[in-house]
Amino acid sequence: MSTRTLFAPRRLHKSLPQKLRDLNWLVLLALVALGGVGVAMLYSVGGASFDPWAKRHAIRFAVALLILVAIALVDIRTWLRLAYPAYLGALILLAAVEVIGVVGMGGQRWLDLGFMRLQPSEPMKIALVMALARYYHGLNAWQSSRLLHLFVPLLLIALPMILIARQPDLGTAVMLALGGVTVMFLGGAPKWLFIGGTVAGAAAVPVVWGVLHDYQKARILTFLDPEHDPLGAGYQIIQSKIALGSGGLFGKGFLAGTQSHLNFLPEMKTDFIFTVLGEEFGIIGGLAVIVLYLVPLFYGLYVAITCRNQFGRLLAAGLSFTIFLYVFINIAMVMGLVPVVGVPLPLISYGGSAMLTIMISFGLILSVAQHRKIAIPRNA
Repeated sequence: MSTRTLFAPRRLHKSLPQKLRDLNWLVLLALVALGGVGVAMLYSVGGASFDPWAKRHAIRFAVALLILVAIALVDIRTWLRLAYPAYLGALILLAAVEVIGVVGMGGQRWLDLGFMRLQPSEPMKIALVMALARYYHGLNAWQSSRLLHLFVPLLLIALPMILIARQPDLGTAVMLALGGVTVMFLGGAPKWLFIGGTVAGAAAVPVVWGVLHDYQKARILTFLDPEHDPLGAGYQIIQSKIALGSGGLFGKGFLAGTQSHLNFLPEMKTDFIFTVLGEEFGIIGGLAVIVLYLVPLFYGLYVAITCRNQFGRLLAAGLSFTIFLYVFINIAMVMGLVPVVGVPLPLISYGGSAMLTIMISFGLILSVAQHRKIAIPRNA
């Protein structure tokens, strides 16, 4: 597919068949390929069996793909109107976790919906970007830079951050804040805010250290020196590095990973699944997966740059950056470049909430792409 075809101009008013035809099928193909990699890796982790994880992952992906396409076909102005209700709904779900949340893996982070366990912090990542994009869409350049207009976006970020940090899930709270701050920056918030915030954050490190939970301190100390407790806190990252290193350039082959199949690697099906891939397919396999991620991510940035309306521009950019954080943090984490946090590898790790978040995000990005030539007034 040529660049001219890939980035061809869209007509403003299109029928449903035209919208389906104009979907970026290269992006969809990359997402399907990533979902297929996830099925293959979970098949390997499951001991060459589709049960218990690979089959469920495939079914979830198929359903999520249909949801993605449906979202992509909806007029962007509908998502503009739903931005604040979506944020309020996600905030209510986060508050519900405090009361009826399910406890697991050292935190109270899930709601049991019967057919699935939902982690409300995941849809909040989308809802926050939507709400901030909606807010800055209604401001002109002068208003965006005024101190008076910082209160609402900072409140929109702070409320879910506090609830998520109480679960406790500091890694997700930080990811949420980074996504929100990115939208503020692109929306025109004054630059001194980010410089001052960075300085203030650095100065507050001793205070933050004092309020961290013991397991959070252990993760940071393990990141700095994993060898100080090789059979305890440092075990995960040491085994991960061994598996990645043993994969070499081309890997040991599918289903031939020793670290994973001999159960040396914990959390293989979720946070450390990239390690399994690296051991079985080597550096080449890891790079191929990264390229698959770059296709939809770069397209998201292209959509943001070429969108004529502020809401779509900020929505596509904010969601693209949020998805980038998933990929970057997970891969850097298993390589020992950042502390271990509970961030899955998009569309490859096992987990329904994160997969739904990623697919809805790409659905919204494709919706922006379909309608990026539409000019939406600020008071819409």
